[in-house]
Amino acid sequence: MPSFTCTTAVEVNGLLFFAGRSPGKGDNPMSSFEQMASNLDKNKDRAITPDEVKGSSLETFFRAQDINGDGKLTAWDAGAMKAMMSKGENVLVTVRPGGKGELGEVQVTWKQTRGLPYVPSPLYHKGHIYLVKDGGMASCYHAKTGAIAYQQERLNALGNYYASPVAADDRIIVASLDGKLTVFAAGAELPKILHQVNFKERIAATAAQMENNVYVRTSTSLYSFGK
Repeated sequence: MPSFTCTTAVEVNGLLFFAGRSPGKGDNPMSSFEQMASNLDKNKDRAITPDEVKGSSLETFFRAQDINGDGKLTAWDAGAMKAMMSKGENVLVTVRPGGKGELGEVQVTWKQTRGLPYVPSPLYHKGHIYLVKDGGMASCYHAKTGAIAYQQERLNALGNYYASPVAADDRIIVASLDGKLTVFAAGAELPKILHQVNFKERIAATAAQMENNVYVRTSTSLYSFGK
């Protein structure tokens, strides 16, 4: 499994579907300390301090990457993080409950290792598992066999994704962190984009559904969309 995960497993017909990845593995390699230092180590002392990362994407994750807790990031911290990441596997996996210890083929029915999300949980809809990953790429797998319907197809909506995909009226709805919402057709064909709208503000929450309405929350507003 990934070294750390943000996604939630999905239960369907007695099976558990889990999909997750840790940044720094596979197709999303973590920057080396030298790459980070070239942009952030302002005094060139080969140590990155909290004041040097203010306003950057690293600010939020500084404490998590300060492995030894000394208040700065060094090549040692970067090496320790890389070693920790290497112990896990980024994966979409189907698990049959009831096993103990190391799970074998009886419990793990199939797995895939591409198109994996960092934060959004997988979506099951009418026999298919849907994933959306950072960069605005969607994947769809047959839930019974793990066969690829399509994989890492671009939705023309770049950026990071925190909200999980939802299904409504045979449409899949996804939203990027910077506020671009995409609706595409469900099914095993390539994702046909039906509608896109840019809210121009942060969307981190998964859309909610009740009866015939879909609710979308941005950083400042709550929207309700009906049929």
